Amino acid sequence: MLNINIVIVAALIVVGTLVILTLLMSMFRKVGPNRALIVYGFGGTHVVRGGGTLVWPLIQNAQELSLELMSFDVAPNQDLYTVQGVSVTVEAVTQIKVKSDPESILTAAEQFLTKTFDERQGMIRLVMEGHLRGIVGQLTVEQIVKQPEMVSEKLRMTCAEDLAKMGLDVVSFTIKEVKDKNQYIENMGKPDIAVIKKVADIAAAEAERDTAIRRAQAGRESAVAKAQADQERIIAETASLTRQAEAQRDLELKKAAYQADVQKAKAQADKAYEIQTNVMQQQVIAEQVKIDRIRKEEEVKVQEAEILRRERELAATVLKPAEMEKRKIEAMAEAQRQKLTLEAQGRAEALRVEGQADADVIRLKGTAEAEIILSKGRSEAEAMQVKAEAYLAYNQAAILDKMLSGLPELARAMAEPLAKVDRITVVSTDGAASGVNRVMADVAKAVAEGPALVETLTGMKLGDLLRTLPTVSQGKGKPPEGEAKKGTPQPGR
Repeated sequence: MLNINIVIVAALIVVGTLVILTLLMSMFRKVGPNRALIVYGFGGTHVVRGGGTLVWPLIQNAQELSLELMSFDVAPNQDLYTVQGVSVTVEAVTQIKVKSDPESILTAAEQFLTKTFDERQGMIRLVMEGHLRGIVGQLTVEQIVKQPEMVSEKLRMTCAEDLAKMGLDVVSFTIKEVKDKNQYIENMGKPDIAVIKKVADIAAAEAERDTAIRRAQAGRESAVAKAQADQERIIAETASLTRQAEAQRDLELKKAAYQADVQKAKAQADKAYEIQTNVMQQQVIAEQVKIDRIRKEEEVKVQEAEILRRERELAATVLKPAEMEKRKIEAMAEAQRQKLTLEAQGRAEALRVEGQADADVIRLKGTAEAEIILSKGRSEAEAMQVKAEAYLAYNQAAILDKMLSGLPELARAMAEPLAKVDRITVVSTDGAASGVNRVMADVAKAVAEGPALVETLTGMKLGDLLRTLPTVSQGKGKPPEGEAKKGTPQPGR
C-alpha cells in the first residue's frame, strides 16, 4: 500500500512537472534578430529584441514589431516645380527601418504597432513626398539631374527629424528617374552635345587633313628616294660598264701590241716575202683593231642609249606623273577661277540687265508722263487759243447779247432781297399810291435803272449798241459802213 502511494505521488509530481513545463513553454515568447517583442501589462512596457521572455497570461500581453528594412517607391502623383518654375516628375526609391535602440522601438510601436504594412508605407510615403516637394522647389533642373546624391543627402537630412519622431531611420534614398513634359531635360544637353560633336568633327577633319598631308609627304619622299635610288643605280651601272669597256679596251690594245711585236719579230726573222706577209697581216690587224674600236664605240653608244632610256624611263615614271599632277592641279585651279569669273560676270551682267531694264521702265514712264503733260498742255493751249480767237471774233452784237441776257439775272438779284422778306409795312405821307402798288413801282424803277447801271459799269450805252445792230437800225443783214468803221470790230481781226 505504501509503495502504491509512493508511485502515485511520484506520478503526480511528474505530471505536475510536465504541466508546469508545458505552461512555462507556452508562456515563453522568443523573437529573432529581425523582430522586436513588445511586452506590456503588469510591470510596464519593455522591449525584447533577438531573444525571449516569459509573458504571463492575464496580466501581460505581447506583440511583435518587424525591424526589417522597408523599401518602397516615392513618386508623387503631381508634378514638382523647381525654382525655375519647370515642372518635373521625380521617381525615387527609399529604404526605411525602425531604429535598433529600445526607445526608438517603443516610439515606432506607439505609431505603427496596430497598423498594417500598407498603412505604414502610406504614412511614411506622404512624409517623404512632402519633403521631396520642398527640396525640389529650392533646386534647379540641372542640380536635380546632375547632382542626385546632393538631393538624396538633403532629403535624408530634412526627413531625419520627422522620421526620428516615428522611431524610423532613412537607410538610403535614390532617385531613379527625372522626367518633364516640356523636354527641358532632353534639350538641356543638346548645346554640350553640339559642342562635343563640333570638336569631334573638327578633330576628325584635322586628323584626316594631317593624314592626307603625311600621306602626300610620304609619297613625295618615297618618289624622291626612288628616283634618287634609280639615278644612283643607273650611274653605278654606267660607271661599271664604262670601267668594263675601258678594261676590255686596254686588254685588246695590249693584245694587239703583243701581237704586233710578235709579228714584227717574226717578220724580221722571216724572208722578205714573209716580211711583206707580216706587213699585210699588220694591216689586217690594224683593220681588226679599228673594227674592235668601232664595235666598242657602238657598245658605248648602246650604253649611252641605255642610260638615256633609263633617264627617260625615270622621267616617264616619276617626273611626268608629277608634272601631269601639277598640270592637273593648275588646270583645276584655272577652271575654278574661270568658273568663279564667269559666275561673277554672269551676276554682274544680270545686275546690269536688271538695272538697264529698271532704267528703261523709269525712262518710259517719264517719257509717257512727259507726253501726257505735253499733250495736256497743248490741248489747254489750243483751247485757250480757240477761246482767244472766239473772244477776238466777238462783235458788238455778241456783247449786246451777253449784256441783254444778263439783265434778267441782274433784275433777279435786285429783287432777291424782297423774296426773303416775310412781311412789309409801307407808310406813305405824300398822298401818292401806297401799299403793294408802291412796292411794285419801286421794283419796276429799280429794274428800269438796270441799263443805266450797265452803262455805268461798262462805259457803253445800250442805245448805241442797239443802233449798231442791222435789224434794229436799218433792217438789213449788216450795219452801216460808217458805224462798222466806228466801233464794231470786224470778224477775224
